[in-house]
Amino acid sequence: MNQEKFKRRDFIGLVSKTSILGLAISPLASLADSATESKDALPATDHVFLTPPYLQHPAPDSMTLMWITAKDCYSWVELREGEAAIKKIHAVTDGMVDANDRLHKISLKDLKPGTTYTYKVFSKEILSYEPYKISYGETIESSPYEFKTPAANADEVSLLIMNDIHDRPQSIPQLMALNGNDPYDFVFFNGDIFDYQTDENQIIKNMIIPCTSSFASSKPFMFIRGNHETRGKFARQLPAYFHNIDGGQYFSFTRGPVHFIALDTGEDKEDNHPVYAGLIDFDTYRRKQAVWLETQLKSKAYKKAKFKVVIMHIPHYHSGDGHGTLHCREVFGPLFNKYKIDLMICGHTHTYKVHPAEEGHQFPIIIGGGPKDGKRTLIKLKANQRQLSLRMLADNGMEVGNFELNR
Repeated sequence: MNQEKFKRRDFIGLVSKTSILGLAISPLASLADSATESKDALPATDHVFLTPPYLQHPAPDSMTLMWITAKDCYSWVELREGEAAIKKIHAVTDGMVDANDRLHKISLKDLKPGTTYTYKVFSKEILSYEPYKISYGETIESSPYEFKTPAANADEVSLLIMNDIHDRPQSIPQLMALNGNDPYDFVFFNGDIFDYQTDENQIIKNMIIPCTSSFASSKPFMFIRGNHETRGKFARQLPAYFHNIDGGQYFSFTRGPVHFIALDTGEDKEDNHPVYAGLIDFDTYRRKQAVWLETQLKSKAYKKAKFKVVIMHIPHYHSGDGHGTLHCREVFGPLFNKYKIDLMICGHTHTYKVHPAEEGHQFPIIIGGGPKDGKRTLIKLKANQRQLSLRMLADNGMEVGNFELNR
């Protein structure tokens, strides 16, 4: 199924600027560049999708769809399992149907595990929203897509991990291409996908469009912040564009034989650093996470899992002596050792490396590469009931790190 297609009129709306300029660029670049023009640059009559739908928060019985339109809308999903009747689904909050917004999020509930669904998304423009009269405009619809829910008690899991893209959107499809046709369940972004947060258009251009053009309308992704995502005037709005498990910036989940814990390591500078003008408090935030972390490490899900993996952006060792590194070492490090995690996957340093277990960390730390050509990496993690294996590929396809653990 071609994930890059929209209805023709909607696609034309997205790429109108490129067409006018007459530039000869690739379909991916065309879609990314035009979709991320400032919404003020769009003619007032353009009612278009700024992104295709992208999948979030995967679970055996649910999936969340998100997308962005140029106009305020009422939106819904048409969902179908096989040849069954189409179901229309919209989001309801506190008895009110979600509407009059451009950022759309609809969670599909009561799905069947391990089942393939087809879907289309629809957005009806709201021309005016008065207290006692609502006027609608045109309805636009996407092309059909499909996704498969995770199996309830899967024996295996496979995922791809990227980090430190730093506003280089071309890196996402380029790194995804290294996977070839190897099956995978989801993609995980391990922080610093951006340099700092500017506006919505940056999120669309540098992450969502490259993801949907590569995979994200049919395969879900998860995302945790790096230190760079805490910077910039739009940093506080960034979380609204993603829907993590448990709805927060740190979360845990089990897939197949692996229990994953994803932590938000925050900023690497001190809270009183002058560039933040007194507007951050990451030390308190990390200490709060540490309390939560210990509850996860004591949980039945963690104890039952064959393999235990932590994913976080800043490694608490092998990343210098900055405040963020040392504070993560202080509040998280003893818990990792006490409860015997098997593996940690990080980014941040821009230098890919496999660090074996040593005195400070009694488990390997895998650090993905940086944003520049020759430094970028794709991490491939697979696990079944007998073995967890990790391969780290450089952007030329060469394996530059690996790890294997057998049970």
